[in-house]
Amino acid sequence: MVIIFIRTLLLYLFVLLSLRMMGKGTLSEMQPFELVIIFMIAELASLPMEDTAIPLINGFISIAALLIIQVIISYISLKSEKARSILSGKPSILINKGIVNEKELRRLRININDLVEQLRLKDYHNMADVEFAILETNGDLSVIPKSNKKPVTIEDINKKGSYDGIPVFVIIDGHINKENLEKINCTKDWLLSQLKSKGVKNPKDILYCYVDTNKEIYIQKKVKV
Repeated sequence: MVIIFIRTLLLYLFVLLSLRMMGKGTLSEMQPFELVIIFMIAELASLPMEDTAIPLINGFISIAALLIIQVIISYISLKSEKARSILSGKPSILINKGIVNEKELRRLRININDLVEQLRLKDYHNMADVEFAILETNGDLSVIPKSNKKPVTIEDINKKGSYDGIPVFVIIDGHINKENLEKINCTKDWLLSQLKSKGVKNPKDILYCYVDTNKEIYIQKKVKV
């Protein structure tokens, strides 16, 4: 019992030291190769803790080897743009100049609902306010608003804030969401007439369409491949 406790404590301290040596960036902005190394370190540390027949030094050497590999890869990635793109990938532009990049969404297997959810988490409730949305290599979403939608504090303009509400998506990938239409007290006929006024005859031609609190609709048509 005491031996297991001591082995566990020593391995914990060594793993903690190793993670600290890997750098703060590894923990806050983890790249794919760094995530693999973290998992492998956890697995290698658990083996000597579970089986006292395995020499403790084996765990130390294995973890140290991974630490050296991680430092070498990080250094190569720092010095070489090509190596960095191979190891970490490249950022993906999901919204480009206010237009949703359907091709990139399909490639990454991301649907409109996922994108909208991530935009809301970044405090952008209206997709029309976004100029660029970039999926970074660490999985985080960077959002650049349109120039006239950059955040301004109430104190800066010395006015009372107005209630914008949350836009309601009524068409996603060509399918009309009747439940959301009912939530905003609108009918399918009303929606079709609004689409017609925007020059859209068939809802199936629309990638997404949402309605704001003023009953204004915003649409983006599908890109014909």
